[in-house]
Amino acid sequence: MSNETKRDVFEAVWNRLAGYQVFFNGWPRETLYDYKKRYAAALPDDLPTIPLAVSEEIKGSYGSLSLRDELESVDSTSDDFSVVDYIENSESVFAEAWSRGLWIVEETGEVTGYDGQ
Repeated sequence: MSNETKRDVFEAVWNRLAGYQVFFNGWPRETLYDYKKRYAAALPDDLPTIPLAVSEEIKGSYGSLSLRDELESVDSTSDDFSVVDYIENSESVFAEAWSRGLWIVEETGEVTGYDGQ
């Protein structure tokens, strides 16, 4: 898996094209194919961003609880009030991160998921 977003690949192609007065003049097919492969492997641009403590909550609960159970029980199972507060006030972002299995950690900018990628 790549940590490159779709937008990163698009900008690389755009920057490459910007150097050409006549588009595709002398551009080898292999380069276009490589960009196509990078784009296919790139992460989506719109990953949810969540705090580190919430990231750890998802990693600790996923697989043993359903999303519904997590949302219903977080106030009684989590010792960290900031996690409870975040989940209660940002339920849709939390649910998106949980469902996608990938998110950005707010404090570090790191893309991670259930398996720590």
